[in-house]
Amino acid sequence: MNIRTEEIEEYLEAIYKARVDGTAHSGDVAARLGQPPSETEKFLRELRAIGLVIVDGPAVTLTDKGELAALAVVRKHRLSERFLTDFLGLSWEKAHEEACRFEHIISEDIEEGLERLLDNPDTCPHGHPIPAKDGTITEAPSRPLADFGASKRVRIVKVFEDDPQMLKYLATLGLLPDVDLKVEEVGPFNGPLLISVGAAQYALGRDVAGQIMVRAI
Repeated sequence: MNIRTEEIEEYLEAIYKARVDGTAHSGDVAARLGQPPSETEKFLRELRAIGLVIVDGPAVTLTDKGELAALAVVRKHRLSERFLTDFLGLSWEKAHEEACRFEHIISEDIEEGLERLLDNPDTCPHGHPIPAKDGTITEAPSRPLADFGASKRVRIVKVFEDDPQMLKYLATLGLLPDVDLKVEEVGPFNGPLLISVGAAQYALGRDVAGQIMVRAI
């Protein structure tokens, strides 16, 4: 078996982010990685052989060892994003792309130095929690904005970070973590949501609203 550490980390991170109720689907992992399903399934078998995942048909579950390794990658990625936005001034969509490279080359010393420099941040720029060094992670309760009806006031907790163009679009609307908004109207037959952010109003399609995780206020 000849697989690189970077490849392993990419897969573990993709599995972690593709999970629903603890289990990922191999097709979703393949889509996240932009790879043919057959190639992904072959690599998953290799990860199973070294004790990082459990594969049951299309279902993929991280073992305890795989979970810790995945969280270590996620931690480096999110610390990198925080540094790139807070200190270098990169936009949050560019920071995400750059962090995908940084996460594989950051040593433990650099990781600890970033955490000190950033004063132990709780979240990445997109609102996702940064795992602790021991692998513990605390997710703030949230639901998709698309789930809320008219007249509801909510605060943005986090946004999904996988689509750079989506991140850029949300930033232009000011839809960032900790921003408050109100759902003014909900279109019938799965129509768009009309929201107000301060004095501005925007119509968001359900696909966009589904990428924004919020909590009621």
